[in-house]
Amino acid sequence: MRLHELSDNPGATKKRKRVGRGPGSGTGKMGGRGIKGQKSRSGVAINAYEGGQMPLYQRLPKRGFNKPNRKKFAVVNLGLIQKFIDAGKLDGKADITEDALVASGLVRRKLDGVRVLANGEVSGKLNITVTGASKAAIDAVAAAGGALTVAAPAAAE
Repeated sequence: MRLHELSDNPGATKKRKRVGRGPGSGTGKMGGRGIKGQKSRSGVAINAYEGGQMPLYQRLPKRGFNKPNRKKFAVVNLGLIQKFIDAGKLDGKADITEDALVASGLVRRKLDGVRVLANGEVSGKLNITVTGASKAAIDAVAAAGGALTVAAPAAAE
């Protein structure tokens, strides 16, 4: 057997339909597109249209919900607070409030309040007053001898 003797099984390959090649081809003149209308023109694709079948995006169920009045907290980790105290940007002896965190540059803006999370270590005794905190963060500050107070959010200004 040689390379020029290789051929595919009969019926395995099919010639491409060459549209618009004269009346003798069977697909001449209008090229199987019918007469007039959007689909007879070139460059038209009707997106997500499935020939009258219910489109996929309509067959799938709707999912999820975005709460319109949800709270957005500025998130701070304990490790970052400690880092700012070590760098001298925050005073560890005084009470650490949300305003102090904003003034130090640790938090850009308060949003609906500041929430403290327990990522990182706290070495000193800290007094922190914020809008929200995780249970682990409260325990970590208490273990270091400090206090993390969760206060009600300030009224909208």
